[in-house]
Amino acid sequence: MRYLSTRNKITLKTLSEAIQLGLASDGGLFVPESLHKITPQYFPADLSYVEFSEKLLRNFFSGDILETKLGALCKEAFNFPVPLRQLNPNTFMLELFHGPTSSFKDFGARFLAGCLTELSKKQKTTIIVATSGDTGSAVASAFYKKNNINVVILYPDKLITERQEHQITCWDTNVLALAVKGTFDDCQKLVKTAFHHYSTANSINIGRLLPQIIYYAYSSIQFFHRHKVAPGFIVPTGNLGNATAGYYAKAMGFPIREIVLSTNINRSIQDYINLGEFHPRPSLSTLANAMDVGNPSNFERLTHLFNTHADFKKNVIAISATDADIKKTIKDMYEKYKVIVCPHTATACFAREELSDKPWIVVATADPSKFDAVIEPILNIKIPTAPALQELLNKSSHIMEVDNNPVMIQKIIDKYLE
Repeated sequence: MRYLSTRNKITLKTLSEAIQLGLASDGGLFVPESLHKITPQYFPADLSYVEFSEKLLRNFFSGDILETKLGALCKEAFNFPVPLRQLNPNTFMLELFHGPTSSFKDFGARFLAGCLTELSKKQKTTIIVATSGDTGSAVASAFYKKNNINVVILYPDKLITERQEHQITCWDTNVLALAVKGTFDDCQKLVKTAFHHYSTANSINIGRLLPQIIYYAYSSIQFFHRHKVAPGFIVPTGNLGNATAGYYAKAMGFPIREIVLSTNINRSIQDYINLGEFHPRPSLSTLANAMDVGNPSNFERLTHLFNTHADFKKNVIAISATDADIKKTIKDMYEKYKVIVCPHTATACFAREELSDKPWIVVATADPSKFDAVIEPILNIKIPTAPALQELLNKSSHIMEVDNNPVMIQKIIDKYLE
């Protein structure tokens, strides 16, 4: 399997090369040369998540130097549960927040860390990542004290929750976190342009995206075996990485009826669907802060998959939730089901109410206790803290604020990371 840029079909790279580069030299994102087709019968219902992962990813790793390590990479990365919870006869919730930093980002970050650790045995690698909340902590946790790897995390100063910031800034040795005076889009622009000589652990890295295909594929197969029908998925999205992984799983032939994207008031995707033109916007701050993205990077991958506006519009449905919608949905979910959902998951639950009575799987992206400051005033209760989160909150943290200036940031990186 080879990988090409979304902007150039001529220059092909191996998977290892694509992972190490992060971005293609022309600024495009790496995508598989093809998406192999599967049949559900190829994946028996009794496969464990790790066994399923290795079986699914085998073709993506075909011919690569990491191919022989694939089983070990899956076993090390995916060592936490992926429960599918039923809320009512036609609504289910896929809980992706049982990893070490209580977010779905743990799947991609841990797998990418394993890959890059293997690839960095003979040379030092520096990774830079922009985060609007949960990516940073997942990457820091996954790469902490990995040999020959340094990690730089850029996050928008004062635009994430206190608990998210603590999770990002409680590390030392090979992890440097910087609070950039700007938005997530500013941080992302720095990663894409100013520091292109580094690799990246954002979802623009194909090594983050591939493992995210697995939980859509696995849960759809499990659901299909159990209920004899293909479910639809509702995916909260900001930078479109998680959404793209779902569409890849569907394109490969896994039993997925349709996919609906839920967003906050950052409506770049809805505008493209409606107008046929993509206009990046400055990001707007919302309660679902990890989705506050005005210029989603993975839009390139999605338009590479659906390469005409008509095809895109046929396949991509997006529903937007306001902060008022998010608050009401958090309250409704607790009153109806005694389920506490994070603000991002709430956008998907809000979208669920707008949709048909066919079976839907709501993708739950983060443990609600990461957003206690948002949720507790709405529900007027104290939320229990997830044990994994409490472990990180018990660590001391250090906040370093920096201007949105690549030259100054580079000097800080050089000073703190040798």
